[in-house]
Amino acid sequence: MCSPDLEKAYDRVPREELWYCMRKSGVAEKYVRVVQDMYERSRTVVRCAVGQTEEFKVEVGLHQGSALSPFLFAIVMDQLSEEVRQESPWTMMFADDLVICSESREQVEENLERWRFALERRGMKVSGSKTEYMCVNEREGSGTVRLQAEEVKKVQEFKYLGSTVQSNGECGKEVKKRVQAGWNGWRKVSGVLCERKISARIKGKVYRTVVRAAMLYGLETVSLRKRRESELEVAELKMLRFSLGVTRLDRIRNEYIRGTAHVGRLGDKVRETRLRWFGHVQRRESVRLKQLAFL
Repeated sequence: MCSPDLEKAYDRVPREELWYCMRKSGVAEKYVRVVQDMYERSRTVVRCAVGQTEEFKVEVGLHQGSALSPFLFAIVMDQLSEEVRQESPWTMMFADDLVICSESREQVEENLERWRFALERRGMKVSGSKTEYMCVNEREGSGTVRLQAEEVKKVQEFKYLGSTVQSNGECGKEVKKRVQAGWNGWRKVSGVLCERKISARIKGKVYRTVVRAAMLYGLETVSLRKRRESELEVAELKMLRFSLGVTRLDRIRNEYIRGTAHVGRLGDKVRETRLRWFGHVQRRESVRLKQLAFL
């Protein structure tokens, strides 16, 4: 798995390529001209320690902060990668987050070079120093991947769309991140959860809405083992004890704590969300990646 890094992706989109890609994607000419009017004669200044520079024209890149820019960038990437893009799961794209998968190191290197050529000939730039690859096959553990004679950094894990993918197939890092997200949510509403005048039922509702939702985010796609599930439940019970004002020294059973706060077992909730996601996948077209992954 290789994750090419596009250097200053939004700032490098050539304007002429943008108009060409919009027209090639079937965008009506009147809308192309509207976008051209938005970008025509655009100017900016740079704020520095001694004040602001004089105005200068901006003739490349997309507008920063514009709600339209992500959509325009997706159009550009869709057209620029048309010749080299493969079907999922061999190529996965979301905005400028790109992952290339292959069965061997040589194929990764070849596909990476094809992507670099396809993008750089149209004005984009692939950063070799920030590009990473991960090997999930012990037989491919030795050797290197190069991009224009520059060695690509090998990692044991990398993040894609907010999820941590590990080379050994484990999910420990993702579980730790979900636990941390739960604690961050708990701290934000600790004033409510630790208030003695608020009933346990209300605390349970707040907890399920804010804290548990953060802990469960994305876990329907993670293969949890009993050990990782226990880590999540231990963290949850610790939060619930803090919220109800009890400690382990009080020797109160976990079932009683969950029943008081009206919060079920987290493992059961994970399985429920996984089944719900499975239902969504089954109702989609049979060629989608998620159904292939289930098979």
